[in-house]
Amino acid sequence: MSTHPISRPTPEYVKEELYRRFSRRGLRRQRLRRWVRGLSWVLVVQLLSGTKRIMDMLLAMSGLIILSPLLMVSLVLLASHLIALERRPRVGRWCQTFDEYRFTLPDTTWGRLLKLVRFHRLPVLLNILKGDMSFVGPRPVSPGALSPRERAVRKRYDVRPGLVCLWWIRRRANIDYGTEIEADGEYVETQSVLGDLGIALRAIPAILYGEGVATAPDLVTILNIPIDNVTMAEAIEIIMNLLDSQHGHQICFVNADCANIAYRDEEYLHILRRADYVFADGIGLKLAGKLLGQEIKQNVNGTDLFPRLCQALADTGKSVFLLGARPGIAERVRDWIAQYAPGVRVVGTQHGYFSREEEAAIINRIANSQADLLLVALGAPRQDKWIHRHLHETGVKVAMGVGGLFDFYSGRIPRAPLWMREMGLEWLYRFIQEPRRMWKRYFVGNAVFLFRVIKERFTNSTIRTGEWRETMPR
Repeated sequence: MSTHPISRPTPEYVKEELYRRFSRRGLRRQRLRRWVRGLSWVLVVQLLSGTKRIMDMLLAMSGLIILSPLLMVSLVLLASHLIALERRPRVGRWCQTFDEYRFTLPDTTWGRLLKLVRFHRLPVLLNILKGDMSFVGPRPVSPGALSPRERAVRKRYDVRPGLVCLWWIRRRANIDYGTEIEADGEYVETQSVLGDLGIALRAIPAILYGEGVATAPDLVTILNIPIDNVTMAEAIEIIMNLLDSQHGHQICFVNADCANIAYRDEEYLHILRRADYVFADGIGLKLAGKLLGQEIKQNVNGTDLFPRLCQALADTGKSVFLLGARPGIAERVRDWIAQYAPGVRVVGTQHGYFSREEEAAIINRIANSQADLLLVALGAPRQDKWIHRHLHETGVKVAMGVGGLFDFYSGRIPRAPLWMREMGLEWLYRFIQEPRRMWKRYFVGNAVFLFRVIKERFTNSTIRTGEWRETMPR
């Protein structure tokens, strides 16, 4: 076995290295090197900021030039006092106050029409040109609305406020589960020119979705299905309260495909109408609510609800049983819970490929586990029918049908990236993953669903909320 001698540094090398590190000239060189690196970083940051500012100026000037005929019309209207230029105080970058410009339109037919096409926001291009605002950034707020004394809030004032922001997009897509401050902080920490371009592109479909209204009705009906119109936080609070009750409760999630199934499956429709709570899942329900004049507050889907529910369950002593999906998948979800929500007790797992003969033994296992919460991933409508038949036999306080949730959290199927969910395109991502299985559901099923909703809108054939609410076991 051959050995290689370890090379030792020569005395000349050691002397040179000590001189480089500790001599006056060497120390000066080190300080100069650190100063150059720091200056380079500052210049890079300023260059990126300057690039965004230059792009804002160019786009604002281009917009003013393209819209110059409208500007001429607005000058005539201003001169005739049919409209007025309003200045609203706002807090900008570094907490500097500025006036945001907008037109005040009369409450007439033509005034409402101009407001519909956002004519009143035209002067904000002047704010962008002046540098008060940007096209993309946190929402401009009034002085005193968000105090910079709070550390989390202070971060949003490091950049210029914008016409479009992450929070606005997420509210439009009904996935605004966090807070506006969290969304602003996320934007500031990750902002880039390409990121701003992505936000601007995501804003295009968001305009079509409208916005969930906080004062929307608590109960709506879509294709004769009762929908509990709640936010994600409210849904979690409901589940946690039900877990402290003495009886079993069924919770269902309904998307466009579920509504199509219930349209032709009387048993499934009956189960949805008798469930304790039904939550709206997906952009299809959002659009349906908008068409029917019943705004959906948030997209309360099981996949987004699951990690938040695990957080709420942690260290409460409540236990969970996982039933469904392919063999081995429920166990991987249990491992996910152990890693990301170690305070949650999983008292049993069972795959969904069981026979009718095995069913009684599985029900006994669930009952003997004394689980509080049962998550069933058998696909709609099988999972909801199974829960309806066996809820009281299992002895659980709450049972929910969660569809493909196990596949996502086991890692078997990756979930759509956040930017696609913000655009309401998670369905497209699922189609790309499994085109042979999903093409009919999304391209045929969604069209049929919207046709039925439009038909309901003009024929008023649905059972209105007041007609079924009295008979619902709440």
